[in-house]
Amino acid sequence: MSQAPDTENVHGEHAITRHMGDREQVEQTADRIRDELLLTLEELDRRRDRAMDVRYHVNQHRDLLVTVGAAALVVVGVGVGVAIYRSRHYDERVRRRRRRALERAWAHPERVATSVEDKPLGAELGRKLVMIFATTLASAVARNSMQSLVPSRTGPKVPADADKKS
Repeated sequence: MSQAPDTENVHGEHAITRHMGDREQVEQTADRIRDELLLTLEELDRRRDRAMDVRYHVNQHRDLLVTVGAAALVVVGVGVGVAIYRSRHYDERVRRRRRRALERAWAHPERVATSVEDKPLGAELGRKLVMIFATTLASAVARNSMQSLVPSRTGPKVPADADKKS
């Protein structure tokens, strides 16, 4: 014979649930879970509001924003200053370039349009090697993409031994 547990004995061990029935315990547990869920939802709502609040973030990161703004103003100021300087000294730069071009043409009439001597040999060699590498890489990528896009015209390859057996 199986004996069912006596609800009086089970509930008698816990002081909180001593005089409650099963239904009351379930309702109390459901109420507690509901209250915890509401608290969690309220906290999530508060965090969402704070995450979207621009004033809060500005107040939290005021020093960083001031620093970034000052750096941006300095960069813009330097840029404007360089642009003004270059515009005021444009004629002088053009005269200097023309004088250098005439000196190159006088010294090397066979190379009138080039200024290879202005650039070091290592820099030119490095530039050419990078261009060769980039061209080779671009060619390989284009070849692979064309092979994958365009189907081959030849039929399936049959081994030579299979033709002799047929």
